Amino acid sequence: MPDLAWLHLLEQNPLLLDCMAILLGLIFGSFLNVVILRLPKIMADDWAQDCAELAGESLRDQRSRLSLSSPPSTCPACGHRIRAYENIPILSYLLLRGRCSACAARISPRYPVIEGVTALLTLVVVLQFGLTWQTPPALLLTWALIALAVIDYDTQLLPDSLILPLLWLGLILSLFGLFTDSYSAIIGAVAGYLSLWSVFQVFRLATGKEGMGYGDFKLLALFGAWFGWSLLPQIVLLSALTGALSGIVLIIVGRHRQDQPMPFGPFLAAAGWISLMWGESLNDAYLRISGLG
Repeated sequence: MPDLAWLHLLEQNPLLLDCMAILLGLIFGSFLNVVILRLPKIMADDWAQDCAELAGESLRDQRSRLSLSSPPSTCPACGHRIRAYENIPILSYLLLRGRCSACAARISPRYPVIEGVTALLTLVVVLQFGLTWQTPPALLLTWALIALAVIDYDTQLLPDSLILPLLWLGLILSLFGLFTDSYSAIIGAVAGYLSLWSVFQVFRLATGKEGMGYGDFKLLALFGAWFGWSLLPQIVLLSALTGALSGIVLIIVGRHRQDQPMPFGPFLAAAGWISLMWGESLNDAYLRISGLG
């Protein structure tokens, strides 16, 4: 039983488990950089293909289309193909001193930052859940939320290709009671979507403007499917508070205009991850402080 032997070894050596969690996070952080960069371009390409098809125009050669796996990563400045040893998470950036080895163009520090954040959050998830059945889906959700937050920050888009499979996965997991029961998950998914949808409709009727996108509705529905309806108020409150405070700070320091739209997805994703980790504890603490518990 080699698999059980590995689990026993990890249980007896917490430091080894932590190191493996960090390594796994670095690897997936590197992959998330690809997803964050390419998925919006793939979506735009798909929309262009659909429009061309509706217009009866000829489509481009399907073999030349961008995907998450091809073509290989290259320097955006000179087209230099990134070699394997130049793609080691964080380490390669440090060794290359943040520059392309071929043309010396600057490499965005966001790449190692995302890798480091992914490694850190992966470690926190493993420390929180340990070697349980909750850990793999919690890691998957954590990695997806990082990608969704950054993509929304860059493009104000929350891709259905990430959100909808995770929403269905949350409902499936509820059958096994990993994070909540099926009854709470179904109500949570419906309530999560309709709550923000209702706010959206009221705001549009009152101002004639659209205050948020449909991706935000789907993301809150995802959290409802994973955690049940009882954590939705907490997620909405946390995301609204952090979003408002961040907006005020950015306006004060001159990094954001009052009339400039701010994506809500990053704050919603952060609040959802906090609820994944400590949601029930936060609810219990609130009930105790308020005297309702």
